[in-house]
Amino acid sequence: MVSSYFSPSQHKLIIYQLIVRLFGNTISRNKLFGSIKENGCGKFDDITDVGLLSIKELGTTHIWYTGVLEHSSLSDYNKHGISPDDPYIVKGRAGSPYAIRDYYDVCSDLAVNVDQRIEEFESLLVRTHKCGLKAIIDFVPNHVARSYNSDKKPSGILDFGASDDTSVLFHPENNFLYLQGETFQVPSDYIPLGGNKLPRNKIKFNEYPAKVTGNDVYSSQPSLNDWFETIKLNFGVDPTSSHQCFFDPIPRTWQMLLDILLYWCRKGVDGFRCDMAEMVPPEFWEWLIPCVKTHFPDVIFIAEIYKPELYERYLDKGNFDYLYDKVKLYDTLGGILRGNTFADNITSCLQSVEQFPERLLNFLENHDEERLAWSGFAGSGFDAIPAMVVSSTISKGPVMIYSGQEVGEPAEGNLGFAGARGRTTIFDYGCIPKLQQWVNKGKFDGGKLDEPSKKLREFYSQLLNLCKDHDAIQNGSLYDLQYINRFNQSEGYDERFIFSFLRYTSKSRLLIIVNFSKIDSFNLSVKIPLDAWNLMGLNVNDNYRFRNLLEFKYDCSFKPKEVSIVDNKLSGVFVEITPSSAYILEII
Repeated sequence: MVSSYFSPSQHKLIIYQLIVRLFGNTISRNKLFGSIKENGCGKFDDITDVGLLSIKELGTTHIWYTGVLEHSSLSDYNKHGISPDDPYIVKGRAGSPYAIRDYYDVCSDLAVNVDQRIEEFESLLVRTHKCGLKAIIDFVPNHVARSYNSDKKPSGILDFGASDDTSVLFHPENNFLYLQGETFQVPSDYIPLGGNKLPRNKIKFNEYPAKVTGNDVYSSQPSLNDWFETIKLNFGVDPTSSHQCFFDPIPRTWQMLLDILLYWCRKGVDGFRCDMAEMVPPEFWEWLIPCVKTHFPDVIFIAEIYKPELYERYLDKGNFDYLYDKVKLYDTLGGILRGNTFADNITSCLQSVEQFPERLLNFLENHDEERLAWSGFAGSGFDAIPAMVVSSTISKGPVMIYSGQEVGEPAEGNLGFAGARGRTTIFDYGCIPKLQQWVNKGKFDGGKLDEPSKKLREFYSQLLNLCKDHDAIQNGSLYDLQYINRFNQSEGYDERFIFSFLRYTSKSRLLIIVNFSKIDSFNLSVKIPLDAWNLMGLNVNDNYRFRNLLEFKYDCSFKPKEVSIVDNKLSGVFVEITPSSAYILEII
């Protein structure tokens, strides 16, 4: 069953995620817990026409602008009527983009003229559309910042919690859940800004009665590992033992969130990445998405979901267009890159989601995950090439990259709250060094990149443009060749490292072969069974050539060899494949 609100795109979606705060920053200092003045901050205006076109040349169709909405922060804009938050309810110095402080406003850090911040974002949307791209922003329905207070809400709109009955844990019309007789306590081991002269007896924030914390913590004393800076929104599900649902009439929280989405749609936002969608009742999405699409039918909804058993529920009845596929393909490919599993396991991974592959968004990096080039992960952007080829070509569904991925950003170092974990921080001010070398003070020409990083970006550009434009990848069926080749080691096919498959339509056919080994080359034969030739509409008795479409040089000395014409297709396609490389072969 497919949701009646899902409209397949006419092309494969190629999404580029960028954190606005980091993307255009020209200051190269990355001081631990550095202030906005010390470490700098990118602005909406830094994402120029030239910058947008440099993103588009990668093959991008959509940009996910992360960190747009006003969120908790320690930066002081008092002269503009915006006070900094108490340090004890802010993670880092810049604050989490997922602790929204005003759903009708944008982050003041991102504006050149703070009083014109919404207009500057609207101008970015205009530039984005002018360059032939579409804009996605975050929608965070499960929770808001503990300090939520909207000063930009339209006339007649109430703040969350403004008319709540705070004398009860739960009421269907309340926006929050209240812990009676308890005062919120900051985690006892939280030290803001690494302990920079902020004694606990100076905590000014007061919340009574305490509200339930964003990750469903029903305690007034959440832990450091909880989302203690956020509070859970009430969706009409009684949290007591009965778990009774009060969805008729439509809860006030639902209607308020619909109003927010319509507000941003009217400004020209083309889609929403919905944070932790699985923590919100599917009935909410079942109601919300059709309401939005009645007015804006082309707006897309992408769900962040980590429970595969919920995939079908949120696609078919929840009406989402696409879901993150982290637990399946991302985790499988990541395990192969780390040496914890084998390429052969990709087959079972694909089989587990074969009923809706075109609805899954594939990725190898985002703001929550480790950078591929980090020493604790793949160790090099080049070593991740086979995983990226599989991720982007295995299905019709969207593929996403994260700014800096295309130039091999390793995210080494520590900027603050996130620590040194191989992730680009979302909590602090700073820059993405490799990306900054591409941006090159607004020239977006890669003028400060080294040659290997330029070559890696060339690979991403070739691959993603191929994915966007090639009929077999946009529209084609999948034929997994692993099952017939996995026991073919006598002919050089090592299923621990080699993975191969076909993508095909009646007009175009591709044979894709990848080598995950970081040290071994293989001379191998890839067998294509008779039924695969028949499904592709090709006569096995005819002769075909194989043209390599991925002409990228994997290092300065290696150039992929032409693939030999094979007279007897049943005997296999013979290729030589070097470490951490891939072929995308067009059958002609």
